[in-house]
Parts: sequence; structure tokens; C-alpha cells
Amino acid sequence: MSGATRALHLAVNGKAHNLELDPHRTLLDVLRAELGLKGPKYGCGMAQCGACTVLIDGAPARACVLRVGKLAGRAVTTLEGLADPDTGALHPVQSGFIAEEGAQCGYCLNGMIMSAVALLRQDPSPSEARIRAALAHNLCRCGTHTEIVASVQRAAERLAASPDRQAASAKATTA
Repeated sequence: MSGATRALHLAVNGKAHNLELDPHRTLLDVLRAELGLKGPKYGCGMAQCGACTVLIDGAPARACVLRVGKLAGRAVTTLEGLADPDTGALHPVQSGFIAEEGAQCGYCLNGMIMSAVALLRQDPSPSEARIRAALAHNLCRCGTHTEIVASVQRAAERLAASPDRQAASAKATTA
């Protein structure tokens, strides 16, 4: 790390943040330490486990290896940014995980949810095989894969049943 700071503009969860910091810091560090966002977790620090997954312009990315200085002009969405900003209603994927009990220890939860949101944005009616493939790069220590897949399937059903939720989902992942 260089240690030199500079003014950086970050768009996180639809809000503009002007920060003075070292551009070589990881996005994960800045999200947690500077912005107080605890959804993305530190897991491995090598982009292998998925615990730190965020959406960058709607696509899943590992915040533990992304340098914050490279993200100017990009939209960052964290777990905290998925809920409806007006009503506070959870995103259908979050609701699906609650309904299907898709969480155990919580280690993988952030990465599974963020990856599922990105998947459903691309493919609103994925097969079980497609869901498993989209989530394959997220390490689950508890082995709750059956419940996790059911959670994503439940979210897909909820999104399909509610067109206004589809619009909100697209807005949340690109804001």
C-alpha cells in the first residue's frame, strides 16, 4: 500500500460518498471501516470463498481484492442496499432465505444472497442446475445447499409474481 490518500467518490447503495483515503485499500475494508456496512464479510482475503461479495454495476464481485481507487463511477451494492429504500421491505432473495431457512452460521449468507440477486436479474426463472452453478463459488461451511437452492427458487417465484418487485430488483442492482 502506498499510504498516500486522495479524494475518492464512491456510489454505494445509491448514495454518494466523498472520502479521503488510500486508493489501494480494498473495497471490503472501506465498506466495513469507513461506511459501517457489515454485510460483506472478510473470509479468505483471496476472492475464493464469496463471503465479501458485492455487486459492481449489478455483477457479483469480491470486495476483498478490489482496490477502491478503481471503482470511481461504478455502482456498488451491498447486502444492506437490497432492501426497498422507501419501505424497508426486504428484497425477495432475502425474504426467500428467511422463508426457506437458507442460513445457518451466516458465513456464506452475504455471498449467496448477492450472487442469487445477480443471477435472478440475468435469469428470472433459473433451473436448479443454473442456481447451483451460479452459487458454486460461494463456500458454505454448514452444507445447507438444499435450503439455499430452495431459497433462490422461492425468490424467483416471488419476483415472477410481482412485476413491481422485478423493477425494484433491477433498480437495486444497478443503482
